[in-house]
Amino acid sequence: MKYGQKAISEAALEPWPNPSKERDYLVEISFPEFTCLCPRSGYPDFATIFVKYVPGEYIVELKSLKLYLNSFRQQHISHEEATNRIFADLLEAIHPKSLKVTGDFHPRGNVHTVITVKEGDIS
Repeated sequence: MKYGQKAISEAALEPWPNPSKERDYLVEISFPEFTCLCPRSGYPDFATIFVKYVPGEYIVELKSLKLYLNSFRQQHISHEEATNRIFADLLEAIHPKSLKVTGDFHPRGNVHTVITVKEGDIS
């Protein structure tokens, strides 16, 4: 196993202390190279994952997020399940004041899917 594959296989979201707890601020992250596998056909699905959150006590360490998102590459998972799992795992890891995760999946078979999961006051 190559070192990158090993890092991805051991991926876990890592919370870091929020350096600016005295104020609310918005963190926006995009991950344009998300891939997973269709649970029915096995064909690859490609998406951009957008994460927006207002931190509470913690922020997410970005390399851990990158490795975590790359761990979906070999998973047979629907667009809906992938987006909801990313949302739930981030919510559990960092307990933000508000969170929004959007999976914008590239068209396949002329169908474009966008899944949005959110909690709290965030647009």
